[in-house]
Amino acid sequence: MELPTVFEPVMLREGADALARAVALAPQRGAGLLAWVGSAARAEAALVLEPELPLVEARLALLAAANALADALGALGPPEAAVTLRWPARLLVNGGDCGGLRLAAPPDAAEDAVPDWLAVGFELALSFPPGTEPGHDPGRTCLEEEGFADVTAEALTEAWARHLMAGLDLWGAEGPRRLLADALARLEDHRGIPGLRRGIDPATGALVLEREGRRETVPLA
Repeated sequence: MELPTVFEPVMLREGADALARAVALAPQRGAGLLAWVGSAARAEAALVLEPELPLVEARLALLAAANALADALGALGPPEAAVTLRWPARLLVNGGDCGGLRLAAPPDAAEDAVPDWLAVGFELALSFPPGTEPGHDPGRTCLEEEGFADVTAEALTEAWARHLMAGLDLWGAEGPRRLLADALARLEDHRGIPGLRRGIDPATGALVLEREGRRETVPLA
């Protein structure tokens, strides 16, 4: 795996949980540890981060990771593929659920304190098991079915890590405005409902829905 030296890749066997491994190693190995699963059927990886914001704000890293995964697929896959999000962090390809992302923090981390570390990870289906009938589950898909047949777990992990670092650097330099705008533009939830305004609260990451004077918030995590 070819990545900048800021990353410390740790390859796991098929069947492992990348986020669980990253969480276990985070206190000792720190930021940059990248646990990933070598598998032909799924891509799964998790990266340890060193946040500089209180946990309540640092949770925006989940949206940064979702944006990075969408950007990685946009770079690796067919240009006509539609990559979107379902709140808070499910990834859709051409409308089908292909996988998602998770965020983990130290169990004793307080909302108003900067956590020692965060770990953010994703899992995507590269292919279905042999013998699976096309359309067996209309709500789910895999990358192979959507024209990403040549994308490997290693290539997707590399691309995701690079895009995530770029997104985190931009967030640190300019604040969360671009991060939130990109996530909101990809979000399928409540899209196109007349009179409904959608937004994401930069202080908490919550999805904000406003209509006819009523305001509803949906937590990020």
